[in-house]
Amino acid sequence: MTVYAVPAQTTRIETVVVNSRFIATVGRANTVADAKAFIQSVRDEMPDATHHVYAFKVGYGGSVIEGMSDDGEPSGTSGPPMLAVLRGADIGDTVIVVTRYFGGTKLGTGGLVRAYSGATKEVLAALPVELKIPRSTVGISIAYTYYERLKLLLAEHQAEIEHEDFAADVTVYAILPTTEVESLTQALINLTAGQVTPILLDETPG
Repeated sequence: MTVYAVPAQTTRIETVVVNSRFIATVGRANTVADAKAFIQSVRDEMPDATHHVYAFKVGYGGSVIEGMSDDGEPSGTSGPPMLAVLRGADIGDTVIVVTRYFGGTKLGTGGLVRAYSGATKEVLAALPVELKIPRSTVGISIAYTYYERLKLLLAEHQAEIEHEDFAADVTVYAILPTTEVESLTQALINLTAGQVTPILLDETPG
């Protein structure tokens, strides 16, 4: 599983080009359905706008689903330039809507390309990002004699304890970065002479 940058929050930047307002809104979309819902929310927020041009990129690297629309602007002048900028950004799970309020003066093909790509670049430059880190939930049953050392191991492997059951043995349920599961498993094998290994219960993409 790949660790990559994603939007940390929804961000908006407005620019004016020859009296036309271009309002760029960017946010996170983990799925295509998320992207479509985001686009619709912007449409609903500004229903009187002339166009709502969009581009999205769900996933990252070699596993990406993309989409775009010119939304009534001349073909190829808005959606494709936006998607080209988004493709060039080192970020995933991102949807951008550039909302245009027409100012009365036509910009021409080149002007539209510059306006939409420029708005996309500006909002991406302002966007705070965070890392999307895949996480796994594990269950570990261990003798009480190993309990304190287990907690130290979990801390070393960036694990957060979610729940603990105290019975004949201690059972600990913890969430940690998926990349840490293998090394935690090896550390537990070393600690308990092969008696204990974590049970993988769940994986989330981050």
